[in-house]
Amino acid sequence: MSDRVRMRVFAVSLLGLLALMLWGLAGLPDFGDYGGPYGYILDRVAVPERSTTDVVTAVNFDYRGFDTLGEEFILFAAVVGVASILRTLRGERTRRPDDDAAGRHVPETTLPVRVAGLGLVAPTILVGLYIVAHGHQTPGGGFQGGVILATALLLTYLSADYLTFRAVGPTSLIELAEGAGAAGFAAIGLAGLVAGDAFFDNVLGKGTPGELLSAGTIPLSNLAVGLAVTGGFVFMLSEFLQQTLTRRLTRRRRRGGGRRRA
Repeated sequence: MSDRVRMRVFAVSLLGLLALMLWGLAGLPDFGDYGGPYGYILDRVAVPERSTTDVVTAVNFDYRGFDTLGEEFILFAAVVGVASILRTLRGERTRRPDDDAAGRHVPETTLPVRVAGLGLVAPTILVGLYIVAHGHQTPGGGFQGGVILATALLLTYLSADYLTFRAVGPTSLIELAEGAGAAGFAAIGLAGLVAGDAFFDNVLGKGTPGELLSAGTIPLSNLAVGLAVTGGFVFMLSEFLQQTLTRRLTRRRRRGGGRRRA
């Protein structure tokens, strides 16, 4: 297929997608128009029933915790898929992988960028832990906090190099965090089924709304999801960086071998 034909196919597909999006947007209700009783009921009963001041978190980790379990294992499946696809070339030497695109110059990281990146690592970790720990009180939780915590590892790579990134977040520890978080979240649901009346039923004391130690098993669910999301994102980042490194070294060896044969 020529480039011209590809561009025409892309243009037609893009026009079709835009038409579908406009059609979908035209059917949306007006701002503030909410006819479903589900949200009103939860807004009224979530605090007294679950002792959490964040109704969204109560939905995610209690009222519809089984749905969240499915979402969690979507991420787990994505991590497994990335590892299965990218782990085809291993046993190479590890250096910092740079962008090896043709004609692109990749400069060394400057000292101000390194200092700023390292200075942001600790605050990023602190913010991530706060978001995870207070997910049952304020907007946030394990998903959001886990992404922030993974960003702290990314800052380590951006401000140092790949070897430092691997030293701070070794693959074995990251894999353990991902697996333990996903298994822990499922175990919390099973505990409600075994010791309670339903899957994800709260088997701990609810506590006082607004306090850190409240909402029963919801903070534990946030912790497990935060651990799984952090491990999953860092693991995928590590796999992509390692694959970039492997491809770069393979190209270098092929070019070197070609010159030697010549």
